[in-house]
Parts: sequence; C-alpha cells; structure tokens
Amino acid sequence: MALISLIAQYAKRYWVFVVAVVILQLLSTIAALLLPSLNAKIIDTGIAKGDTGFIWSTGGQMLLISLGQVITAIMAVYFGARSAMGVGRDLRRAVFRKVDSLSTLETTKFGAGTLITRGTNDVQQVQMLVLMALNFMISAPIMAIGGIIMALREDAGMSWLVWASVGLLAVIVGFLVWLLLPLFRVMQERVDSINGVLREQIMGIRVVRAFVRENFEAKRYGKANADITEVSVKVGNIFVLMFPVIMMVLHFATAAVLWFGGHRVETGAVEVGSLTAFLQYLLQILMAVMMGVFMTMMIPRAVVCAERLRELFDTDSTLSFPTAEAHPTPHAGRVEFRDVTFGFPGAEMPVLKDASFVAEPGTTTAIIGPTGAGKTVLLNLLLRLYDADTGEITIDGAPVSELTRSQMATAITLVPQRPYLFSGTIASNLRFGRSEASDEELWEALRIAQGEDFVRAKELQLEETVSQGGTNVSGGQRQRLSIARALVAKPRVYLFDDSFSALDVATDARLRAALPRATAGATTIIVAQRVSTITEADQILVLEDGEIVGRGTHSELLASNSVYQEIVRSQLEEAEAV
Repeated sequence: MALISLIAQYAKRYWVFVVAVVILQLLSTIAALLLPSLNAKIIDTGIAKGDTGFIWSTGGQMLLISLGQVITAIMAVYFGARSAMGVGRDLRRAVFRKVDSLSTLETTKFGAGTLITRGTNDVQQVQMLVLMALNFMISAPIMAIGGIIMALREDAGMSWLVWASVGLLAVIVGFLVWLLLPLFRVMQERVDSINGVLREQIMGIRVVRAFVRENFEAKRYGKANADITEVSVKVGNIFVLMFPVIMMVLHFATAAVLWFGGHRVETGAVEVGSLTAFLQYLLQILMAVMMGVFMTMMIPRAVVCAERLRELFDTDSTLSFPTAEAHPTPHAGRVEFRDVTFGFPGAEMPVLKDASFVAEPGTTTAIIGPTGAGKTVLLNLLLRLYDADTGEITIDGAPVSELTRSQMATAITLVPQRPYLFSGTIASNLRFGRSEASDEELWEALRIAQGEDFVRAKELQLEETVSQGGTNVSGGQRQRLSIARALVAKPRVYLFDDSFSALDVATDARLRAALPRATAGATTIIVAQRVSTITEADQILVLEDGEIVGRGTHSELLASNSVYQEIVRSQLEEAEAV
C-alpha cells in the first residue's frame, strides 16, 4: 500500500521519537485504565464501609496517577508532533526536488496546478494522518484491549454488551469508509482543477481584463468551485451521519449497562462500584473505537494523497544528469550541433531536423526564421530542457548529456523569451546566477543592459522590492533586468531568446552597442525576430520548418537566401537593407 510504504520511508529517521510516543502512550493509557478500578474500590470499600482513611489514601493514588497520565500524554503529543512535522517537511522537500528534477515534458504532463496541490495539500493530508496516528491510533487499541480486559475483570457476565457495541461500531465504520474512499479521490482531483483554474486566471489577469472576459472566467471558476463543493457536501453528509450514529450506539450501550447491571446489583451478582467501573470501561472502549473511527475517516483521503505522491515519485525523468564530472567545466564556450533532430512525443513531424552548426567563442551567432521554425527549441536542447532524439550537442567537445547540472549552470546562461523575476529585490534577482557578485558588478551589468537609469530613479535602488514574476515593473524593464542578470553570471555561453523584443529601437541600439564589451571572449547565440538586431552577427542561421536553410552574414544571406530576403523585405525598406 502506497500510504504505508510512504510513511515508513519518511518516518524511519524519527524512530526514536516514535518509540518514545509508543512508550508514553502505553503509560498514559495504563494510568487511565487504573482509575475506574480504584474508583470502584472507593465506592465498594471506602464509601460502603465508611472508611474515610481508605478514601483519602486511594484518592491520593488516583491524583498521582492522573498527574502522571497528564505528563505522559503531553510528552507523547510533543514527540508525535515533532515526528509528524518532520515527515511533512521531508515530504515537501522530496516533492520539490522531484519536480525540480523532471524535464519540461513531465512537468507539462502533470500540470502546474496538480504539482502545487501534491506539494501542499497532499503532503498536509499525509502529515495530519501521521500526527493523528501517533496521538490516537497507538492509544486507541491499547485502550480498547485494556478496557475489555479490565471490564471483564469487573463483571464478566455483561461481556456480551462489549462485543455487541464494538461489533456494531465496526460494521458502521467499515460501511462509511467504503463510501468515502472514492469521494476523497474525486475531491483531490477537483482540488487540482480549481487550483489550476485559479493559478491560470491570476497569471493571465491582464489578458482577461484586456479582452473583458471577467464574466466568462468567473463562470469557469464558478463551475470548478461548484464541482468541489458538490463532492465536499457528499463527504460532509457522511460525516454528519456518522457521529450521531456513533453517539446513539454509545448511549444505547450506557442504557443497556445500567438496565442489565441494575438487575445484577439487585441480585447481588455484582457490587455497585464494579458496575460503575464496568460502565466507565465500556465508555473508554467506545471512546477508543471513536478515536479509531476519527482516524479511519482520515485514512481514505490520506491513501488517495499518498498514491498521488507515489505516482509523482515513481515518474522517471527523461533527463538524467551525471553526479560526477566526467569532463572539465567548459572554459572556452565552443558550441557544436551535429545532425540534431528532435520531436515532441506524439508529434507527427520533428520540430528540428538534422541541425548542424558551430558557434565559436568570441563570436555572435544569430538564429532567425518564421514563427514555429524551431528557434526556441534549439536553445532548449542546448540547455538540456529536452534531449535530442538523434545527433549530438557539445560544449568545448563535451556532450551536454555528460555535463553535471552545476557545469551546465556555470557554462550557460539564458535570457528567456518571456523574462521572469522572482519575489525579492533587484539585487537578489541580479545575483541569481552568481550570489557573490558585488554591488559594483551589478551596476556595471545594469549599465550595459540599459537599466541603470530606472534603477537609480527608484527610492531603494538595488534594494527596491520586486514582486513575484516582476509584475511591478514594465515589460521593457523586466527584460533589461533579465539581461543584466545574465551578464552578472558571466558564463561562457550567452543565450538570448528574442530578448530585445520589448525594447524601443533606441534602447535596443544602445544595448547592442554595449553588449560585445560584456560578452567578449564568450559565445553568444541570439534568437531574434527583428533583422535590425542581428545585422552585425558573425553568422546568421535561417530556420524554416525545423531545418537550417541558410547560413552566413547579413550581406551574404541578403544576396543569396530567398527565405532571409523575404524576412528582410517584410521588416525593412530596401534602402535600409542594403
């Protein structure tokens, strides 16, 4: 079972705490079981015979036992909480690391909504089950078994009431769990759905408002909300039914003990104190069963969550990075593609076909082509976000598949097509690729990226707060900060994926004039839509339908390549092109 294996795997490092909980719960339960028996002695011996000394001495014992029970119970809850919170922390860390290790294909397959749910809600359900199990599941069986033994010691003649009550509760609980298990599975799926819808609407709020689609999105969220409400109400209805039924069994059992026990007291078969103790033991037994019921209600949902977590953990990434360095970290930055072909799983045609080229250190290679030609995919293959189906990609002669994650991060830095900033400060974002960079290095990178002026204008400058995604700065500012972040990292290979599209022509020109000084000696690969951005590149690759249909300088391609000529004509006047 996924739940048991998952808990065993992540709870084993806390075995000392678990053992302590078991011992403390045992002591606490034994103390609780002794109290009714002592109370019976006070009634039958002390009160019945008027022995005040016996009442005081036995009452003192009960007080000491109660104090010991309270202390052991508090310690048991403390160690149980430590264990459960530790398991939750370790599970969340494992989920994060697993998601971080997955390739883009796997994360896209799961979806952001379900990955967030699995790392938060699913882990929390398993964590709560561990907490409740250590607090209740250990003490409940001890209480139930001990209570039965002690009740039979007091009056074996009414043992049938114990078996009847416990058996009836077991049947009721089993039926209700059978009803709950499929509902909890549906509930978690609908939590995924509503998280996905909400996340999408928050991320795309500007687009929603721009197209005046608030009502449509409200209805869409309303449907997801109604779906989860529907299944939650069904679960709630079962819970509403459960506890009145359990209390009914409890009260019937109490009434039966008093009815039949009263007759036995009348006939002299049992003392009043023993009957009182038997009733208390029966209530303890049924309370233990109720604790078990409460736990049982949590198990179905935790089982579903554990299965979902296990599904994530058992998913093998299509990418695997070596742990040991088989090659030295690239120091020059020579990039080579050799007959590289790549297609997405299930696609009829490859996105990139037999791509071969070399990008030398100290040079700029530009990639241009129509939308959907495979430009971004080419960069993603170099970054190892995907692995090529055939062919080989190398940096300084070392295949990228044989470089470790740290080697790849040291060698390559990407400025993505849609720049993303993390919550924090401007400084923390710029130091994302090299945490030890000085403030002067940050300002130098901002100067080159044409971002110094607007950062200087802010009240806190480098310490100015950046919201998640960089939504509190403009698109052009976000793009310039992303470029500066790449420059701070000082890699051997710079990848610019249409990274100048949000800049005005004047800023673009100043940036392109300053960039060679910062990237001198490194390999620069630029994916561009605007021809004006790449006219000075050392070589330009023209992509069409995933194939390199032309290569050369701007003037060479303008003279000989029809695809490039068409792109130029669509953007520039003939005089500007010449």
